[in-house]
Amino acid sequence: MKKQISFSGAGQRADIGEMKIFRILPNRYADAVGPFVFLDHIAPTLQTSSNKGTGAHPHRGIATLTYVLNGEDEHFDSAGNYATVNSGGVQWMKAGSGIIHDESVSADSKSDNKLIHGFQFWINLPAKNKTEKPEYIAVQSDSVPRKSLINESGWIKIIAGEYEDRKSVIPQYSEQFIFHIHLNPGKQFTLNNLDNLETAAFLPLENAFLNDREFQKGEFIEFETGDGTIEIKNNGEIATDIILFGGERYPEPIVAQGPFVMNSHQQIAEAYKDFYAGKYGEIKSGIH
Repeated sequence: MKKQISFSGAGQRADIGEMKIFRILPNRYADAVGPFVFLDHIAPTLQTSSNKGTGAHPHRGIATLTYVLNGEDEHFDSAGNYATVNSGGVQWMKAGSGIIHDESVSADSKSDNKLIHGFQFWINLPAKNKTEKPEYIAVQSDSVPRKSLINESGWIKIIAGEYEDRKSVIPQYSEQFIFHIHLNPGKQFTLNNLDNLETAAFLPLENAFLNDREFQKGEFIEFETGDGTIEIKNNGEIATDIILFGGERYPEPIVAQGPFVMNSHQQIAEAYKDFYAGKYGEIKSGIH
């Protein structure tokens, strides 16, 4: 049995500088998919000038995950963490009790390709983890788990969670997954073991069939939570990519405001109060 599709739609523009960004989640139909409460798609763009970053800003109550398909992501934060990951790499930061960070996605210095393309997710932390100490992990492309699909159908990268014998190093506070599936022309692939998980897909570059319905590039597709599989078919003449993500339903109240995601309005007020009181520290070096 295949999972039923509840709705589909395109994101809203939310550009930063020359980065063309589409806000995929939240949207008019969904505030969250599993633990994921936010998703921005940095659409493929050729860099023509220096990118000065998103600007230093705070977070509390979440973990951020940036997956760079093309480009170079440079990260600084007020806990003293710094790293740069290149095309195919992942930056993960647990804001926990509060942190300030700045990051810049620019052309990959290790390649002549000037293309910028990526995603940023916000992962809602359980209430018991929202006040923990911040943490940070940088995962370079060659350390992201990847598995070839049968019949030379393509491959799957495990950005978060696990698939068969491959497991991401990104911490899990509840069941979660982010898969990047690359499907060759004329091939199909079925994902099982998604029963009772909130699940969604996004098509960044090309069309694809999901559970017998064709969707266009740029579409976000959410599935019903009940039992069932997801069958992906590529009937096109070139390879297609699918970002599939989700997990267990978040069981606690979700109150989001600006860069903070907490469980009550009082906690949001405290997050702002602590930020303005300087309790999140400061970044010692900026994006350059």
